[in-house]
Amino acid sequence: MRKLMFTGLLLLSASVMVAQEKPVIDSTYANGYYLERLRFFSQLHPQKKSVVFLGNSITEAGPWSDLFPGKRVINRGISGDNSYGTWARIDSIIALKPSKIFILIGINDLKRGTPESYIIGNFDRIVNRIRTLSPKTTIYLQSVLPVAEKVMSNIYAKITNQIVVQLNGNVKQIADKYHCTYIDLFNEVFVGEDGQLPRKFTTDGLHISNAGYLVWAAYLRKMKYL
Repeated sequence: MRKLMFTGLLLLSASVMVAQEKPVIDSTYANGYYLERLRFFSQLHPQKKSVVFLGNSITEAGPWSDLFPGKRVINRGISGDNSYGTWARIDSIIALKPSKIFILIGINDLKRGTPESYIIGNFDRIVNRIRTLSPKTTIYLQSVLPVAEKVMSNIYAKITNQIVVQLNGNVKQIADKYHCTYIDLFNEVFVGEDGQLPRKFTTDGLHISNAGYLVWAAYLRKMKYL
């Protein structure tokens, strides 16, 4: 009897340890603003074979049509969106039958402390879904941008350039896995000599200034991505 009780206690302790080790993930995304943006998108009727910029507030704030005059460009950025929200709406993006998709997500996941493996898992299924349902669409995975750590407010305390670099390395692996283009905005466009986002390119340490969007667009043109 004592042996059975001891075995039961061991099993209970093991189960508690496993429960404690499992991370608590904040995968929510469908807030009021997210839903309002989806309703707005549903009332638009963009042309097929357009270029889609997909992401969070950094994408939403980009004046892409002005930056690329003469191109059919669709902005599908939603402020606050994370990789879970992007996955949830990817079919509506695919339904547009875009010629190209430029994806930039992940910073809001990092803000919440979401483990990197979960973020990359979402990247994987997003790219796989596009490949499966819209194989003619060219996919560009853009790196998460550097931040200016000393400028950012405390709500971004979990975001450091070190973890951004780690995440970007795995985003590149997803790009390699699916043979799509990885755009290294971190190293090729935005990072300064001190490893930080230069003040001239940001409004608050994380979001991008007008000057930042100009150099971003210039790089995409230079590389003939657009």
